[in-house]
Amino acid sequence: MIDLSKFEAGTPYAGDYEADLAALQKRLAHIQAAHICHSKRSIVMLEGWDAAGKGGIIQRLTGKWDPRYFEVWPIGAPTPEEKARHFLWRFWQKLPMDGDIGVFDRSWYGRVLVERVEGFATEEEWRRGYDEINEFEAQQADSGTAIVKLFVHVTQATQDVRLKERIEHPWKRWKIGLEDFRNRARRADYLEAMVEMFRRTDTRWGPWIVIDGNDKQAARIAALTAIADRLEAHVPRDPPPLDPELESVARKALGKIG
Repeated sequence: MIDLSKFEAGTPYAGDYEADLAALQKRLAHIQAAHICHSKRSIVMLEGWDAAGKGGIIQRLTGKWDPRYFEVWPIGAPTPEEKARHFLWRFWQKLPMDGDIGVFDRSWYGRVLVERVEGFATEEEWRRGYDEINEFEAQQADSGTAIVKLFVHVTQATQDVRLKERIEHPWKRWKIGLEDFRNRARRADYLEAMVEMFRRTDTRWGPWIVIDGNDKQAARIAALTAIADRLEAHVPRDPPPLDPELESVARKALGKIG
């Protein structure tokens, strides 16, 4: 069982943050290159509380990536067109192609979190959602897509500090809305939904990784390390051999190579 109370220490990062972040981003750039060279595809998905730091993690995750081979999907409320279809339909449209990495800022877990708590889905729908989500993720894994599922956790006190900072900073107010405070008021209901979500969807092919988000630097290093570890286990680490025809043409044009 995943116990979120075990991820609330908020211990400040003890290392050299800038140096360690740079090393992780170099490692992640190599991982992206391996995806491209070996035509692999992966999904990195982040869930968590409002103001938990998901955006900051994604910004640093993709900081050294080639923008042609990844896509960040910020998931909000479904459109009328999307609501007229099965709830997973809109996510099928966003799955990565060979060589690509899809990054989801929130995800299909909205069915068993916000849609459950706020009453946007019927009880029959959200209860059925656990099996539908597990099957959806199993289909991706069976077809060769790696899945990394992070949940970024913060305490109520940490969240309140960050919400206040957003309200007080004129150029951060776009990040906050009435729904943030509606969600805050129902924290106990969300915690109940999260307990069941973890219990029902922590699978062999899609295990949950919880990140203590109460210290931003420590959370970013922990998240990027967890993502790198999972993706490295999925993609071959050896570069592909040089194509003989390309090598022949290159030698004629450039002379001695390597």
